[in-house]
Amino acid sequence: MTAPNSDHHYSLRSLQSLLGVPRRVVTGLMEAGFVNPSRGPRNELRFTFQDVVLLRTAYQLQAANISSRKIVRALASLRAKLPEELPLTGLRISAVGNTITVRSGPDQWEADSGQLLLDFEVAPLRGAVTFLDSAPGSTASREQGGEWFALAEQLAVSDPQGSEHAYRKAMELSTVPHYEAYTNLGVLLVESGRCVEALTMFDRALEHFPADSLLHFNRAVVMEELTRDEDAASSYRKCLELEPDYADAHFNLARLSELRGDKQIALRHYNAYRRLCP
Repeated sequence: MTAPNSDHHYSLRSLQSLLGVPRRVVTGLMEAGFVNPSRGPRNELRFTFQDVVLLRTAYQLQAANISSRKIVRALASLRAKLPEELPLTGLRISAVGNTITVRSGPDQWEADSGQLLLDFEVAPLRGAVTFLDSAPGSTASREQGGEWFALAEQLAVSDPQGSEHAYRKAMELSTVPHYEAYTNLGVLLVESGRCVEALTMFDRALEHFPADSLLHFNRAVVMEELTRDEDAASSYRKCLELEPDYADAHFNLARLSELRGDKQIALRHYNAYRRLCP
């Protein structure tokens, strides 16, 4: 599958925006022969996804003072391996020793070249592409955990698939467990009907934050969705052990107790809920 795009081409203006460089830089790269864009019906330049990635790579290699001969050789190898459109898993392109390594999801391949210096990701967001520099363990990488999280929050309503991808990248890049990314992604998965995956996400989060009442509450809600009422009740009880005044946990546990026929426990939790929410 590929990221959605209306015509799979980019204008010169959108290319400048994607690369974050002035027009003269793009035209200079074109004049150097790094790409050969097509022309549209009004003679406007039209760039493919491959052109976008190749120009980004050429620009970064030029900035690292790599020779044109090596850049051309690297781009020739890279061009032969790039998909025509951006996969939903995105791409990561980096220099490892004297080779360019390209990764898409679990797949990875190498493009031979000379000595190179680059490391960036091409991510599918809002049906287009976004570039993020992402050297593992670097300050930029840590900062990008926050960038990805911010993007995920922005996309949660308009592009749930892009939001999920961004939350996962935030967790991957963060140097410490990213509580909000775990929590928000779990809720997003529940809302999309993927409760088994949501349960896995909350369980992973609880490995890092075992004393968090909200995570236990969310886990209980997922258990109810999966019709595992006994497990749900157990998680609600754990939530209340950690936060005795968690009103919604009292109400949900009362409801489950009533369904089970345990009226005394149900009444106790209903009373606690009414006390907390008069």
